[in-house]
Amino acid sequence: MASVEKLPMLAEGYEKLTAELKTLREERPKIVEAIEEARAHGDLSENAEYHAAKERQGQVEAAIADLEDRVSRAQIIDPATLSGDKIIFGATVTLVDDGDKPVRYQIVGPYEADARVGRISYNSPLGKALIGRKVDDEIEVTVPSGDRFYVVEKVEFI
Repeated sequence: MASVEKLPMLAEGYEKLTAELKTLREERPKIVEAIEEARAHGDLSENAEYHAAKERQGQVEAAIADLEDRVSRAQIIDPATLSGDKIIFGATVTLVDDGDKPVRYQIVGPYEADARVGRISYNSPLGKALIGRKVDDEIEVTVPSGDRFYVVEKVEFI
């Protein structure tokens, strides 16, 4: 029997997933109404509204199935309950790049990642390089823009 892989995420990410799932479930009856209305117009072979509604129904059902899967596998982690000196999921890390410029990232799940707000996935090249590291460790990461070098300055659980 295959084991189900847990999907670590922050509470905020879980709430976002469940809200998106709720919105899509609420859209289901509207799509069914659109299909029924389009069906009433007659010949389905040349009925663009019918085909568009059926296509949207397929998209929504696929998205719902995906979200339900993620929600069922969710393992909610509160960084405030974590501690230690190693970088793990949920840690907020301050790095210094080779130009002595500090950058700060929180290690999160793949569906919560947004580098613009300082959240990187544990699956990203930098996330993978950081997991298990400690303060003063030097890190070399190959990213699309080339090789980057960092030194871990601080590890926090906030």
